Amino acid sequence: MKPRTIIGIVLIVAGLWKLANMWGLIENEWLWSQPWTAYVAPALLLYVGAKTIVNSYRRDPDQWLQRPLPIGEDGKRICCSVCYGGDEYVFRGEPFHGARLDAFCGGIRMDLREAVITEDEEIDIHTFCGGIELYVPAHVNVIVKSRSFLGGVGNSATRNADPQAPTIHIVASNFCGGVDIKN
Repeated sequence: MKPRTIIGIVLIVAGLWKLANMWGLIENEWLWSQPWTAYVAPALLLYVGAKTIVNSYRRDPDQWLQRPLPIGEDGKRICCSVCYGGDEYVFRGEPFHGARLDAFCGGIRMDLREAVITEDEEIDIHTFCGGIELYVPAHVNVIVKSRSFLGGVGNSATRNADPQAPTIHIVASNFCGGVDIKN
């Protein structure tokens, strides 16, 4: 168990201890004799404890399962689908010929920065309560078409001024989910 997880559990136990004292289940007035601790202390302890536990897993570099590239039926297009988890796909010099990414209550991270992209390609994205993190090379153009309900697409990739550069067309459908495009 990680130290942050242990700290989070200790803080949650302290918050629950204070609530039990307030409700008369245990008596420990000597510990909580200050008037400001009546509601601020348990709320603060519960918040910090829960946030510490969540962050201990969110910042863990091993939270993403690195998977081999799933080649589709046509032998070229990548087809990735994730439910209730997180998968990471990294291109290291392989040619990229488009993808279909589906995230249902989970996430996909796809790193195309080292992919070989020589012509226009399309990435078809569908999210439902999930997200896609997409890293694109700086030498390509990115065009986004999105239909989103309670979600969206954030494109912070640098714009390439060369009109002859290959273009990645991203077609995204999001329901309570989102896509983040970066370099």
